[in-house]
Amino acid sequence: MPITLDKKKQLVANLESSLKDAQSVVFVKFDKLTVADVNSLRRGLQAQDIGYVVAKKTLLKRALGTHGVEGELPEMPGQIAIAYSADLLAPAREVLAFQKGHKENIEIVGGVFEGRYMNASEMMSIATIPPLQTLRAMFVNLINSPIQRFAVVVNAIAQKQNA
Repeated sequence: MPITLDKKKQLVANLESSLKDAQSVVFVKFDKLTVADVNSLRRGLQAQDIGYVVAKKTLLKRALGTHGVEGELPEMPGQIAIAYSADLLAPAREVLAFQKGHKENIEIVGGVFEGRYMNASEMMSIATIPPLQTLRAMFVNLINSPIQRFAVVVNAIAQKQNA
C-alpha cells in the first residue's frame, strides 16, 4: 500500500528533526536480518545513545538535502537504515561492532561526518578509531614507556653493583 503525501511529509519532518543534532550519520545496508538481530542492534545502539531508523531512500535524501551536507551522496543499494548520534565516532563504531557478528547481513555503505558525505571505506576507517579513553591510555603508555625502561636499567645497574 503506497504511503500518502501527508505521511511522507511527516516522515521527512521526523528524519529532519532526528538529524538536526546529529554530528555523525552512518548509512547501513541491511539484508535478511532476523527480528531478534534487529532488536539486538537497536538495544546496543540505544545503550550508547545512538538513534537507528529505517527509511525510504527518497525520503532520506530529501531530509538530508535540508541540512546542507557537502559532497556527493554515496550510492545506497538495497534497504537502508541510518544510525545517528551527537557523538562523532559512536554510530560507525557500534555498527561495525555489530557487523563483525553478522557480516553477510549488514554493511556500512557510507555516511555523513562533520557535515560532509563519506563513502564506505572512509566510514570504515572512522569506525576503527578507538574510543577517546583508549586513545588517552595509549598516549599515557607511550609517555610512560621510556621512563619505565630507564627505571629497569637503573635497577639492573644497582643490583649488579650490589652483587
